[in-house]
Amino acid sequence: MSRFSSFKQLRAACLDLPEADETAAAVAAERQGQLTKPPGSLGRLEELAIWLAAWQGRNPPTLDRCEILVFAGNHGVAAQGVSAYPPEVTEQMVANFASGGAAINQLARTNGANLRVTPLDLGNPTVDFTEAPAMDEEVFLAAVGTGYDQVADDADLIILGEMGISNTTAAAAISGALFGGGARFASTGTGVGKEGFGRKRAVIQQALLRHSDVLGDPLQAAAAVGGRELAAMMGACLAARHKRIPVLIDGMVSSSAVAPLKVLRDDALDHARVGHKSADAGHEFLLQELGMTPLLDLGMRLGEGTGASVALLIVRAALACHTGMATFAEAQVSGKSTS
Repeated sequence: MSRFSSFKQLRAACLDLPEADETAAAVAAERQGQLTKPPGSLGRLEELAIWLAAWQGRNPPTLDRCEILVFAGNHGVAAQGVSAYPPEVTEQMVANFASGGAAINQLARTNGANLRVTPLDLGNPTVDFTEAPAMDEEVFLAAVGTGYDQVADDADLIILGEMGISNTTAAAAISGALFGGGARFASTGTGVGKEGFGRKRAVIQQALLRHSDVLGDPLQAAAAVGGRELAAMMGACLAARHKRIPVLIDGMVSSSAVAPLKVLRDDALDHARVGHKSADAGHEFLLQELGMTPLLDLGMRLGEGTGASVALLIVRAALACHTGMATFAEAQVSGKSTS
């Protein structure tokens, strides 16, 4: 039985969110002010350390148990020729993850992070959303619940990743549904070429027109033009907020997956940071709509949680400075003059 029985119940869960621990944040900020450096000189590393403390509810924060959650799903819209690869690649890549051969495996190992891959009914793709809603309420809620249940209570941080042929089309469609502008969020994805890109844009526009009656509801819109793996990422992000666990979002697909939370409640992603700016052109537009600044811009567009996993190295650097640096008093270094 799914954790969520209706859109109404899920919507209530999306609106009833715990706040950050301001006491822990204040303690972390105070320590930043005492460390042997000019105030603010470590830039975003300082903010990241305080952010970790605020959402873990303790100072110093820890990164001993980091989880990379990769969700995989197949899309009926693949029949429209919107990807350079066939749908069977999704299942083949899941096997590659299992054997340790993908990029995300290497980054998980480098980070000392636990990688967990969850396939979502790969043999039963979502409906082609140019013809009907990709998922009905039951299918959508089941996927959200699957993602929600993958978040361990004792995780220090989670990374959201995905695998799914044609999911950049679904991601662009969700973004267009939520923020308008239709195909401005489209990208070349796996490299469909000029003709394929034009077809992709047309498919997105067609889907948004067909489902225009539900676009005012973020959850129904996500069900109509999304995918199981996107719904699962939204569920995982929601669970992390309920459990006060910091989240690193990956690129275009995972950003679009969690965007409905932001539309439902403006501060819903305060526990999250975007790990990187994808090379997919639509991601920049989406980041502007979300009001979020990525930690990195390396020209990556692989998915799998890879960009966010590289960003975790930056978060680890922030934590290392926060916990390892000496204070002015400890180092017997004169502090900033107050005169």
